[in-house]
Amino acid sequence: MIRFSFPKALVALSLAFTLSACSKQSSAPEQVLPEAKNVLQTLTKANDYWQRENSEPGWAFWEHAAYHTGNMEAYYVTNHQPYLDYSMRWGEKNEWKGAKSDDRANWKYSYGETDDFVLFGDWQIAFQIYIDLYKITDDEKKIARAIEVMEYQMSTDAVDYWWWADGLYMVMPVMTKLYHVTGNELYLEKLHDYFIYAKSIMYDEETGLFFRDAKYVYPQHKSLNGHKDFWARGDGWVFAGLAKVLADLPKDHKHRDEYLKVYLRMAETLVGLQQPGGYWTRSLLDPEHAPGYETSGTAFFTYGYLWGINNGYLERERYLPVALNAWEYLTGVALQEDGKLGYIQPIGERAIPGQVVDANSTANFGVGAFLLAASEMYRLVK
Repeated sequence: MIRFSFPKALVALSLAFTLSACSKQSSAPEQVLPEAKNVLQTLTKANDYWQRENSEPGWAFWEHAAYHTGNMEAYYVTNHQPYLDYSMRWGEKNEWKGAKSDDRANWKYSYGETDDFVLFGDWQIAFQIYIDLYKITDDEKKIARAIEVMEYQMSTDAVDYWWWADGLYMVMPVMTKLYHVTGNELYLEKLHDYFIYAKSIMYDEETGLFFRDAKYVYPQHKSLNGHKDFWARGDGWVFAGLAKVLADLPKDHKHRDEYLKVYLRMAETLVGLQQPGGYWTRSLLDPEHAPGYETSGTAFFTYGYLWGINNGYLERERYLPVALNAWEYLTGVALQEDGKLGYIQPIGERAIPGQVVDANSTANFGVGAFLLAASEMYRLVK
């Protein structure tokens, strides 16, 4: 019989590693869940601060609309009328429209902040909130423009409407929501066509993550240390968007498994990229590229994980510790004593070396992401 001899130090090191791993595995299920009343207090603290400091409704562009996607979830779990009123006033101010041009011949979908970019997803995200408010009020004027715009878009032969990762969050849920309102199967068919195009230009098979857009695909673009540069908020938009689609898509839909596969792969990859402090850095594979806390991407990931746990798609024992660590960062570091949510990277499209992101860095879309995460956490612990 052949005998193998190992140095005692190596054996000790191996044993220590094994014990450490076992300790982590055994302790994970014992992590203490926050109390429901504390989650609710945290949610209202952040949302009340935002609405108090921003009493006037903004325009219908993406950054405001993204906040309102979170505010509506906050309303659903709290039944707090001022939250509903806040989104209602915002919709009324914007005439239940995104971009307002009526000249279809000049409707565009490249990047643009003017009223002729009706087919650009950053204007269409507003439709998510309008549809939610329609379901509450049964007032069809709230969704008339959404149906007009999206059905015109679906009548075209183009499939390249979603050419940036953010667009998947902005518009995928619009299409599943309008499917439920209208019963028109074309919404789900076109959703799939547009998603397949977006995946073809941004999806990385090796990692299961999405580049922000075609400009950032490796190797033509690299992070500071030569790695693939996946922007945290960009992948946060996708992960959260997939959760919203899976929530609304019929259980027996022929393309459901395709979305689910991408969602599950992202969930698996992101586990290994979470920092010890519970957050994800702005460049996911290269923490040194833009080091430090970042809240918007982290909040979207937290929402995506909690939604998956709550709905039986993610194994609780494996993924709950990830979500709880992220929640500890969001509530213990990002949320300030006065209710301001800090460490939100400003509007942009990539991780920028040297960009200052600190406790005073706040933004509406980041608060919206936090409200999504807090609402799912409340559903978990309730």
